[in-house]
Amino acid sequence: MRHWIIAGVMAVMLCWGSQTVSAAPNVSEDVYQWIQSTARANYYFNKQQICFAVDKDGYIDLDTLIVPTLRTYDDVQIKDVVDKRRWKMASVDGYSDLVGEAEYLKIQRSKRIVSVEETDDLDSTWSTLTAEYPKQEIELDKLAAKNVDRVFYEAILTYAEKHQDEIIKQTK
Repeated sequence: MRHWIIAGVMAVMLCWGSQTVSAAPNVSEDVYQWIQSTARANYYFNKQQICFAVDKDGYIDLDTLIVPTLRTYDDVQIKDVVDKRRWKMASVDGYSDLVGEAEYLKIQRSKRIVSVEETDDLDSTWSTLTAEYPKQEIELDKLAAKNVDRVFYEAILTYAEKHQDEIIKQTK
């Protein structure tokens, strides 16, 4: 009986030890500003690329921010994304290397509306696996104060207020 218990413990340890946890990708703090982490993702925005929109005459629109964002996923979120793609019968080519997503936002500061212009699933080389163009609009004031997305977007707006001159210099 004792041998069976030892064999069982060894089998559990062997299975446990063989599980791999993928390392989080290296996110450059020179490029990205970390905002928050949840149980499944880390939220960043690109502080080198955040800029204001420019109208057709070349004038800077201080009311409209253009913001590239990044979310890195944990293993559970990666599995969830892959499972959802399979369920929708979408391609999962390259998704064994999924690490997160990039979103490209347009934020109207005075109206407090966030438009998600593009969402890209990213692999470990930061290359795009797939791109979608949802054109989704989110009214910040309709989200709960503790909503993860609202906290993220509010932090971007706060950063923009404090770094407006830098952002103007980055605007092309």
